[in-house]
Amino acid sequence: MTTETAPLRPTLLSRPLPIAIFIIIALILDQIIKIAVDNYLPLEEAVHVVPMLALYRTYNTGVAFSMLDHMDGWFIVTMRLAICAFVIWLWRRTPADRTFAHAGFAFIIAGALGNLFDRFLYGHVIDYILFYTSTWSFAVFNLADSFITIGAGCVILDEILGSIRKKPEQPKI
Repeated sequence: MTTETAPLRPTLLSRPLPIAIFIIIALILDQIIKIAVDNYLPLEEAVHVVPMLALYRTYNTGVAFSMLDHMDGWFIVTMRLAICAFVIWLWRRTPADRTFAHAGFAFIIAGALGNLFDRFLYGHVIDYILFYTSTWSFAVFNLADSFITIGAGCVILDEILGSIRKKPEQPKI
């Protein structure tokens, strides 16, 4: 008995042109929002949107969620470029049928480049989303940070789903 495997069905974001278009659209959206925030939102003044969510413009000299804000700017730029190169390398090596992995890589690259553009344009990253309660607040972040988080979640989900698919069948008694 021969077992034939179905040919890999490439996902949309496993191809260079669609992923490039996705990243460009995400970058444009990120930059348009940051320009609007920088022009119209007061600096370090909460504008409450709904309970537990405010817009709060601040400048971040570190990486996501203000981590590494004490590091030199060129170190952070180099680190972001290295991360983008590594994620592109992962994207190229990942089988074309891995939908969530390819989507995750696209989100991560778009987010990293969005914050990298800020660093080059302004010398800092524009953050503006704040979740809070009466006793706690989360770090202020932006759409690019959200892209990175969503992308990481997609890659993790793809790994979980991949390990479920690879489980060997239990012998039937």
